[in-house]
Amino acid sequence: MRTHTRIRRHALHGALGFTLIELMITLLVVGILAAIAYPIYEHQVAEAHRTDARNALLELAAREQRYYAMYNAYTSNAADLGYTGSWPITIGSGYYAVESPNVTTTNGLPAFSLTAETVSAYQAQEDPTCSTFTVTSTGAESSTDSAGNTNPADTCW
Repeated sequence: MRTHTRIRRHALHGALGFTLIELMITLLVVGILAAIAYPIYEHQVAEAHRTDARNALLELAAREQRYYAMYNAYTSNAADLGYTGSWPITIGSGYYAVESPNVTTTNGLPAFSLTAETVSAYQAQEDPTCSTFTVTSTGAESSTDSAGNTNPADTCW
């Protein structure tokens, strides 16, 4: 009877833990999942920063249009558009900055062009495809990569 009790205790103690092989397999699976998930996460973060830049440009373009509706002219003054400080204005989480609006007159028609550029080394490294965004008074949207090459419209916008 004593032998039976010892065997039962020994069997219970062996079943309570994990073997080294089981732990190593678990770490391997977690490592593989992390290797797949982390680049996807980085890409999504870069796209979120792009969205901040695009939204800020479109909002600024809307402010320019409202200013034009009231004064029949566009402005490059930050205070006229409701911003404090001076250009460039850092937007979103600080990954892009909006440059001073380029206000022009062509054949008597006023126009503007707004540009947001990458100011973060992190964003420039993670998303070299979309380093600048531009929107004009006609609604034309464009972007360039870090080498200055123009991207197709659907790449960044």
